[in-house]
Amino acid sequence: MIEQNGEMAMGIIEVATSQNGGHSPEFWAERCTDRICGISDTAEGHIRQQAQAFRLAIYETILYHIKNAINSERCTMRNSLSAQGHEDLAKILKEL
Repeated sequence: MIEQNGEMAMGIIEVATSQNGGHSPEFWAERCTDRICGISDTAEGHIRQQAQAFRLAIYETILYHIKNAINSERCTMRNSLSAQGHEDLAKILKEL
């Protein structure tokens, strides 16, 4: 809730759906980049170009780390399954 002119109002609400699974790392990197970097429509051309280059660098950095986090979690899950004697499940997870 956001207070505007002494009244409580809802902020911007966004909904994104996916089919047959969760959202991709690219989706999450884009959402995160949007929250970090906003570029004014009225910015001068050279400022806008610099902001777009910065935004792309932020996006690529976030995407890289999201993908590493996913791989790390999968490794943790495979190791946990193997330790519990579920080698078959660990192998399936490795192949995904």
